[in-house]
Amino acid sequence: MAWDEWEQLKAEAAARQGSAAMQLNHVPPEPSAPSGGQGNLQVDQKDLAAIGDAAYRLREDMQRFGDHARLSSLKAAGGLTTQGLALGKALNHVATHWVDQTQNLLDACAHISNHLDYTKGAHSGNEIHIYGIISSIAELDKGFKEPEGGGSKGPAQS
Repeated sequence: MAWDEWEQLKAEAAARQGSAAMQLNHVPPEPSAPSGGQGNLQVDQKDLAAIGDAAYRLREDMQRFGDHARLSSLKAAGGLTTQGLALGKALNHVATHWVDQTQNLLDACAHISNHLDYTKGAHSGNEIHIYGIISSIAELDKGFKEPEGGGSKGPAQS
């Protein structure tokens, strides 16, 4: 984006708002968002586990059923080729490419499942770390609060 283009966009935004104020990266609040504000992306361990398990099950099923389809296609291709039909060669070509495409899908499912397992562990570790930090801040705060009875055990005030 050219500088003069940027300046023109700023001027148009200012004219729409009636002031020189400009806000970037803003999305109007959704009516369904809590407290009338922006909604937050929330994911818990249960959600991550369910997605990871679904990817794992898809991989297992695709491996089992995909291999069955490949073997059936190769057998049919062999029979058609033996009978002198050109369709046999074409079906063999499809079955060969089926293997590549199936492997790509299997790899993608494994990647999703593995990544979500990693994410679960990382978030769990982050939660423990953040809890430790917040807990230590709470302990520090206790030292700065005035004790009951109005006296102060902290440094003398001037």
